[in-house]
Amino acid sequence: MDENLLQIDALAQAELIRSGEITALELVEAAVERMHEINPTVNCVVIDLSERARVAAAALAGEDRAAARLLAGVPILLKDLGQQVAGVRQTDGSRALRHAVADRDSCLAARYRRAGTILLGKTSSPEFGNHSTTEPVLYGPCRNPWNPTRTAGGSSGGAAAAVAAGVVAAAGASDGAGSIRIPASCCGVFGLKPSRGRISSAPYAAGVRFGLAASHVITRSVRDSAAFLDIAAGPTPGDPYWPPAPAQPFLRAVETEPRRLRIALSAQSPLGGPVDPGCARAAEQTAALLAELGHHIEIAAPEFELTAVTEGMLALWAASNASSHAAIVHELGRPLEPSELEPTTWELVEYGQRLGAVDIQHALGQLQTAAWQIAEFFDRYDVWLTPTVAQQPPPLGELNRALGSAQAWWAYDLEFNPWNPIANLTGQPSASLPLHWTSDGLPVGSLITGGYADEVTVLQLASQLERTLGRTSLGSRCAL
Repeated sequence: MDENLLQIDALAQAELIRSGEITALELVEAAVERMHEINPTVNCVVIDLSERARVAAAALAGEDRAAARLLAGVPILLKDLGQQVAGVRQTDGSRALRHAVADRDSCLAARYRRAGTILLGKTSSPEFGNHSTTEPVLYGPCRNPWNPTRTAGGSSGGAAAAVAAGVVAAAGASDGAGSIRIPASCCGVFGLKPSRGRISSAPYAAGVRFGLAASHVITRSVRDSAAFLDIAAGPTPGDPYWPPAPAQPFLRAVETEPRRLRIALSAQSPLGGPVDPGCARAAEQTAALLAELGHHIEIAAPEFELTAVTEGMLALWAASNASSHAAIVHELGRPLEPSELEPTTWELVEYGQRLGAVDIQHALGQLQTAAWQIAEFFDRYDVWLTPTVAQQPPPLGELNRALGSAQAWWAYDLEFNPWNPIANLTGQPSASLPLHWTSDGLPVGSLITGGYADEVTVLQLASQLERTLGRTSLGSRCAL
C-alpha cells in the first residue's frame, strides 16, 4: 500500500474509496499496519479494535458508490474519555475503571458511524482528562511523534499523536481547558474546539463539566475539521446549550475567503507568567502573514477578572472530579483504594469534596462575569491571536507531577497553558494552527479564538492560511 495514502486527509481518502481506486478494507488494513508499527514507540492507541474495523470495512463493499456517505470507509480513532462506544472498554484513563465497558454509544460516536467512518480503536487520555499531558499510570506515557522524549500534550494526546504519526487522518478529541488545542500544538496538527453546545455530549452528563467541555476531532486538514463538524453538530433534545446553526454547512464555508478581519494579537500571558520566545515568535509571525493577506492587526487583549480562571475554573474542575469519584464508588459498591486513582486526581477529589453549593454558585458567577467582560472585547475584534501554549513541548513527566494540592497543580498547569482555558470559560470557538516548528524540530501552535458560535470565521481564516502556505494540510506526518 502506498504510504502516501495515510498522509492525505479523510475527505481525500473517502473520495478514493468512492472512485473505486481503493477499497475501505485496503485503507483500514493500511491504517492497522501503521498503528501496529508506530504504537510500540508512541503508545497512542490503548484499545485496539482492528478486527472489528476489518469486519465493518468489508461490510461497506456493497455500498452504492454514487450514494456513498461523506466519509464512508474512512478509519478514525475515538478518545478513551467521554466518547463511549457500546460494548467497548471505557476507562477514562483510570485504574479504577480498567474493567468498565460502555453500555451505549455517545451521540458523537453514533453520528460518526452514521457518516460511514470505521472505528479503529480508542486513544490514550490522562485520568479524567486532568492533565495537559497524556501519561496515565494505567497505560503509560503517550509520546510525541516528533520527539519521543517529549509530551504529546493532553488530554487528547493520544488523538493528536495518532494523527501526526499517520495512523488516521482524524481522531476524536475533547477539550475542557485546552485538551484539543494543546496536543494539536505539541504534535503539529490542526485542532478546533467548537462553541459550547455545538456538539452534544449526550447521553453522558459528566461530559458537560458545567459547560466547560466540548468534543470534536483533531485533524490533518482544516476542511476535515469542517466536515466532521457538519456531521456531529446539532443539539439533542435535553441539551443545556443550543448555539445558533450556521448559515451554510461548515465544509462549504471553508471554500470561501474570509472577509478582512480585525485581529487582536497578544503574545504575553494573561496571567503574567513567562512565555517561551519561540512560542511568542510563532504568533507574531502568524500575525505578520495575516497582515500580508489584508487583515487588520492590533496589539490588544481582553481585560477580565483573572480569578475566573485561577479560582473559578479550578473549583468547577475539582467538583467534576469529586462527582466522578462518587459515581465510581456507587458503581463499584465500595470505597476506592488509594492506588486506584492518581495523586493529582485525589487532590482534586478532596478539594472538590470540601466545596459547598455556595462555592459552586460563586465559581459559576465568576465565570459568567468574566465571559461578559470578554464579550465586549469581541465587539471590537473578530479574532484574538495568541500562542497556543507558553512553552515548547516539555519532557515527559514535567506536567504530570502532583504538587501537594489542587491549587498548586492548577497554578503550575496554567503557566504552561494560560490562554486555552479562556475559550472554555466563555464557550467560544478556538483553534490551534500548526504553522511553525522550532530549530529542534518541535511543533509550535498559533491560537485563533473567534466570537461565540462563529466557527465559520475561525475555519475560514485557518483555511486561508492553509492555502497560502501551499499545502493540502497545515501539518505533516512525523518522521517516525
